[in-house]
Amino acid sequence: MEKVNELKEKGNKALSSGNTAEAIKHYSEAIKLDSSNHVLFSNRSAAYAKKGEYQKALEDACKTIELKPEWGKGYSRKAAALEFLNRFEEAKKTYEEGLKHEPGNAQLKEGLQNMEARLTERNLMNPFNMPNLYQKLESDPRTRGLLSDPSYRELIEQLRNKPSELGTKLKDPRVMTTLGVLLGVDLAGADDEDEAMSPPPPPPPPKKEPKPEPMEEDLPENKKQALKEKEMGNEAYKKKDFETALKHYDKAKELDPTNMAYITNQAAVYFEKGDYNKCRELCEQAIEVGRENREDYRQIAKAYARIGNSYFKEEKYKEAIQFYNKSLAEHRFPDVLKKCQQAEKILKEQERLAYIDPQLALEEKNKGNECFQKGDYPQAMKHYTEAIRRNPNDAKLYSNRAACYTKLLEFQLALKDCEECIRLEPTFIKGYTRKAAALEAMKDYTKAMDVYQKALELDSNCKEASEGYQRCLMSQYNRNDNPEDVKRRAMADPEVQQIMSDPAMRLILEQMQKDPQALSEHLKNPVIAQKIQKLMDVGLIAIR
Repeated sequence: MEKVNELKEKGNKALSSGNTAEAIKHYSEAIKLDSSNHVLFSNRSAAYAKKGEYQKALEDACKTIELKPEWGKGYSRKAAALEFLNRFEEAKKTYEEGLKHEPGNAQLKEGLQNMEARLTERNLMNPFNMPNLYQKLESDPRTRGLLSDPSYRELIEQLRNKPSELGTKLKDPRVMTTLGVLLGVDLAGADDEDEAMSPPPPPPPPKKEPKPEPMEEDLPENKKQALKEKEMGNEAYKKKDFETALKHYDKAKELDPTNMAYITNQAAVYFEKGDYNKCRELCEQAIEVGRENREDYRQIAKAYARIGNSYFKEEKYKEAIQFYNKSLAEHRFPDVLKKCQQAEKILKEQERLAYIDPQLALEEKNKGNECFQKGDYPQAMKHYTEAIRRNPNDAKLYSNRAACYTKLLEFQLALKDCEECIRLEPTFIKGYTRKAAALEAMKDYTKAMDVYQKALELDSNCKEASEGYQRCLMSQYNRNDNPEDVKRRAMADPEVQQIMSDPAMRLILEQMQKDPQALSEHLKNPVIAQKIQKLMDVGLIAIR
């Protein structure tokens, strides 16, 4: 047992210094000697999480729970690993399971609250992630038969976990059908069935009285004196009398060397003084003391966060992110998570700006042009994309890539590139003609004519715009589309999806069907009139 403790302490020291490989090695050796020690598996799970090996972190967390199911820390480890793996529903259930064993565990409560907030946000943005997804699909005859196809279930799970891929899947008729079911949209007529009322949430459990903190009278004399020194240090710190504060914290540390808080207080002083190297050195010492004395993991997390903040102040964002992640592996403080995301955003922007090189962009553009001339549109698109990364303010690059997307029948992506091209260079005719061509290919003739008209306003002699306008005019006049094609095409438009998922608009459309006279009243509202015009433009409704 002595050897096990020795290996564990070595692992703790390696972990606190950021040497995750060494920590894992020591914990693994200790586990070989004592495979029933839940703390060893918990610590190794933390080490794996810091190293980014989240699946292994999850396996060790599960083993921790198996060995000691009533220990809340095991559930925290498991939930954190699941969260890193983007398995949010399972993470939420793990937090809930942990709270059954330790109802007063603050970390589990906070973790559950954060996870519920993330799930709510994700569900609002992704219709494929609603809790009763499969029940809804099973209950609708349009999708019931599809559920027996494994490839369909795989498609649903893909869209559930990666909603950003929805735009690339809209050509699949199964996706359009499913979207209609999930959004409650019946394109043949408005749906008048009300959703079942959700049962009221259960009343919150009665709050348990927190355990009283140990009275000062119960503390040894040295700890009492240390606390008094700390309080005097805090008073001096608030007055920005940093030298006096340091003296008091140093005295407190001498009186009670087992309390890491006195060291982190010293680190806070050096942080305020701008001596970030000394701040980090003290934080590392504090973490080591905390590990040795089984300090609350939230205190360890705060020390790591302060190291991250010191690097952030020095604009060393890569190092800041590293220590923010170490802090989050101990405890997921929302402010630390926010700071980490901020650092990641800044670092990403710095890397993007450092990548810009107009000369290399021109080389990639020329390669793209060669591939386009040969008809190799996917390869041309790759070269144009690289050129855009090298020079994101060149409007012509977006126009060229839009031409590739149009050839590849990716019209929504072509539109997006054309809009960016026009934003960067509002007088560039090609941006307008290529946007109009994409809209024309999508059979959105009204919008296409508007864009061709804008091109003609810039250059009245533009033959491409003039011919395109005439073509759209004739196509609009001779239009006789299959109703199913119209519906499918309409629901591929995100703007139409938004309109049709609006309960107020569905009610208005239902009123229009029953009472055509109601239309004139609704058209007085410019916002509603614009939405009705959009549905008319895509051929979804007709007013006679």
